[in-house]
Amino acid sequence: MNIHTNAAFGTFILRIALGLVLLAHSVYLKLFVFTLPGTAQFFGSLGLPEFLAYVVFAAEAIGGIALIIGFKTNLVALALIPVLLGATWAHLGSGWLFTNPGGGWEYPLLLVVIAGVQALLGNGSFALTKD
Repeated sequence: MNIHTNAAFGTFILRIALGLVLLAHSVYLKLFVFTLPGTAQFFGSLGLPEFLAYVVFAAEAIGGIALIIGFKTNLVALALIPVLLGATWAHLGSGWLFTNPGGGWEYPLLLVVIAGVQALLGNGSFALTKD
């Protein structure tokens, strides 16, 4: 392997990891654990319009799938940054550590950084579309 192959494969691994986290966070957590109506109520408790929960669910699910298959990775990762910043904002009141009750802001902020890096790096190996 050379540095270009390593970088392309590393970018692929990052893309898959971010996609899986977003897919799990939307489908498993929002759909099955909290349910979409429960997630909407949580958004409402934050002062956000409840319908926004459904938009965020779709963005995370569709964005996660797009990342996993490598479809328009730069644009998808960039488009997900506001959603992830919103998650960071939602967890500010719970402190830094994500293990705190209510989840802190460290993990959502890390996802913002990862999405930003992915947007800069592009697809990597095994992608549906070219960078």
